[in-house]
Amino acid sequence: MLDIRTFGPQGGNILYKALAHPLAAEALLRMEAEFSGRTLAVYDPDDAARTLAALYPGLKPAHVYVHDTEQVGKPDGFGGTLRALVDLPTTEADVILALSFEDAKMRTRLKGLLNGRELQTLAAARLPDDMLVKGRPYLDKLNFATNFAFFRETERFSCRIVTANYWSSYAAENLRYWMRLYDGTGKILAQWEQPVTKAGAGITVDSAEVRRRFDLPEFTGQLFIHVLGARGHDVVKYALDSWGKNGDPSLSVTHDANAWPSVRYATLPAPESDETLIVWVQNSHATTIPAGAITFNRMGEDVAYPIDHTVGPFETVAVDVGALCPGLHWPAQLELRSGRHLVRPRYEITQRGRTRIAHLNVERDNLRPDPAIRQFPSSLGRGFLLPFPILDPKCFETFLQPNPMSEALETLPVRLDLFDEAGEKTGSHFLGNLQRNHDTVVALHDLTDRPGHADLVYDFRDGGEADGWLHAMMRYRNRESDHAAETSFGAHIFNTLMTWRSEPQSYSGPPPGLTTRLFLKLGQKTAQDTLSSFCCLIHPASVEGTEASETTLLLHAANGVLLAQTTIRIAPNGSFMVRPQELFEASHLNHAGEGGYVLIRDLTCRLFGYHGLENGEGAFSLDHMFGF
Repeated sequence: MLDIRTFGPQGGNILYKALAHPLAAEALLRMEAEFSGRTLAVYDPDDAARTLAALYPGLKPAHVYVHDTEQVGKPDGFGGTLRALVDLPTTEADVILALSFEDAKMRTRLKGLLNGRELQTLAAARLPDDMLVKGRPYLDKLNFATNFAFFRETERFSCRIVTANYWSSYAAENLRYWMRLYDGTGKILAQWEQPVTKAGAGITVDSAEVRRRFDLPEFTGQLFIHVLGARGHDVVKYALDSWGKNGDPSLSVTHDANAWPSVRYATLPAPESDETLIVWVQNSHATTIPAGAITFNRMGEDVAYPIDHTVGPFETVAVDVGALCPGLHWPAQLELRSGRHLVRPRYEITQRGRTRIAHLNVERDNLRPDPAIRQFPSSLGRGFLLPFPILDPKCFETFLQPNPMSEALETLPVRLDLFDEAGEKTGSHFLGNLQRNHDTVVALHDLTDRPGHADLVYDFRDGGEADGWLHAMMRYRNRESDHAAETSFGAHIFNTLMTWRSEPQSYSGPPPGLTTRLFLKLGQKTAQDTLSSFCCLIHPASVEGTEASETTLLLHAANGVLLAQTTIRIAPNGSFMVRPQELFEASHLNHAGEGGYVLIRDLTCRLFGYHGLENGEGAFSLDHMFGF
């Protein structure tokens, strides 16, 4: 497992992103080669030594020096103990590396302690000044608004990243998307910048266009994205549409990745007997993943199925999970133990000639069951809700499988509350106090004959534990076409005036989050289909007695210009199927173009939605929406 720190009070996630950035990696790999065969001591003012050595093993120190008197004598993580900085002149090492990007500061601080030895810093691994936000410290989150995307262009598949310049709502100007494309072997295929000059403009990155522009061969790899000039926050959000061509009927969508690696991932279904389940293992670092470092297991069981070969820097490997884990079939669910080598991976299922793609979710290693959730006050009502659509049962099957999403959680005491589109409750079904290795799957099309939505909620009638990180996977299938899609998400407390810790969650600012800003892309044309967008917009309500929403749908052109708007009202616990082509005039939609989008805005409540594309002939995609 990589011994890296991705979160902490000193901004561990930013330090990790600064060290793991592909441009920083090039400099640090050169430093590894330069220090080869030499004894290295490090001055570690910010607790960076273990993260650095995990990502770049050639920079493992023989001795670690600190200036914090309370840390001296404690284990250094490398078999020794932390030494006092004032003892640096007597070090046995022949080169000293100060783990700071501030070169002048380090040389001034250490000039009387070097005793003739060479001093190096991390300054060589700094990003160029034109990639930084002026006036902010180097390790500022806005300097590292980065993310990865699965990216593919083959004779069978194309894909497209779709998002908007939401940064402009935080006064960002002269935005640039810096991108580097890696092929399946980890080789750099292309590197470019895409300027975004218009406030609120739509942003697309099309795999076929990239292939044409750089005259590339087919590729299945990953795209590293760095937003230069970010404001507000450092989260790079997007939807990734994937579709088949040359007769392949596939259509799918997946969400953005988390920009940091996790120890484990879940919400991975075992394959059905006629399915091929591929997990795309994409190395997020410039260091080779050792054979056996990544394993799969049935959720709740410790029999490990390892990947028995190495994965090179930034390499993409297709792992056939069914072949790796024989005998495990749906509705069993799997766990990926990635050892912090991967940013959130994707999985792809092929069944009866179609593929569907989805993402795994972070399984928390820092979360424990909290008895307080069992004793919420009435002001929090039903508490945590995981809302998800029930598509029209006459046309679609809807399945749900609850997922344990923290390492410490052993039980899942859950219930389903069902509602129609008007918000009328149509049923409630206790699923039990499920064990960690459960194989429960619920067919909601057998529980109701009305479209609408359901909430997965905690129910402690038979005991059990809760940690507030309640997740589930939802699978949908068109009864006529056999086309399928799946998504997964987690629970939140919705639309209560009273708060509990960070809930009801806000996209920006402190809780309670009682407003909505959701992105819905418009449709597109492919070589073989005209695709229209839709979203199932849900008004979740943890408490009773709240008001209907006052939701404004704002149609924007690709250049960000507002073209039209309309208003809808959704009752508490109700839902509304938003189809832009039914709500806006054709002339406005044509003007908006493929880069256009609908901004879903509400100042009265927080809505939640699931979006996708459909071709009118039974093919559709579905995943949860993103807000900002």
